[in-house]
Amino acid sequence: MKITLQRTDVIYGGLIYLLGDTSAAILLGEFGWLRLLGITFIGATLYAIEVPAYFRWIDKTVTAETGFFPKLKKTVLAILYFNPIWIARHLLFIKLLSLQFDQINFGLLNIALLSFLGTIPVGILGNYVIQNLIKIDWRYIASCIFSALMAIYYALSATLFS
Repeated sequence: MKITLQRTDVIYGGLIYLLGDTSAAILLGEFGWLRLLGITFIGATLYAIEVPAYFRWIDKTVTAETGFFPKLKKTVLAILYFNPIWIARHLLFIKLLSLQFDQINFGLLNIALLSFLGTIPVGILGNYVIQNLIKIDWRYIASCIFSALMAIYYALSATLFS
């Protein structure tokens, strides 16, 4: 799999993850400059590389097939990517960047699992739209926007489910 980094993915990934996570941090009274800069960096680098690459892989895997089941397959593959381990990793980044080292434990996996299960209905709808109605060049940006909204939920879930 060829790894590429598009300028638009860097800009939008950094900006949109910044807005989503900063909104969540402000809602929780946990705003911090290190977290703001760190999440921006992660959105503009790691997520800007791995998410578009995975979306391209989905497109190559589910190629010229048409109909309901290929669309469902693309949706399920996207949901499987943003699984509890991905969510736990994102929560780990938040805890590290917030200097909340005492909150880094296996409980993050439980929070991530409950968070993931709580988002399945919304995740199905959001990922269906992203994978099947949005052109590949815009999927990462659409996913960032969806993820920014979900970041608010994930940040709140750390409080709700802990």
